Amino acid sequence: TMAETDPKTVQELTAVVQTLLQQMQDKFQTMSDQIIGRNILYLKSDDLEKNIADLMTQAGVEELEGENKTPATNK
Repeated sequence: TMAETDPKTVQELTAVVQTLLQQMQDKFQTMSDQIIGRNILYLKSDDLEKNIADLMTQAGVEELEGENKTPATNK
């Protein structure tokens, strides 16, 4: 129960607070690492998409895509 774990001295309270702060720091670091990891994957996927688009352009594949698009000069 909570009564059994209640700190009874300043040293015990300090230890409890330090433990909680360390747990919060660990969770924050984990979330931060996950966010950074996702951003890196996102940036890499953007680079990959650009590289694929460039390769398709070089291979002349953009003409196939262009057939499905509405012409810009539709006056």
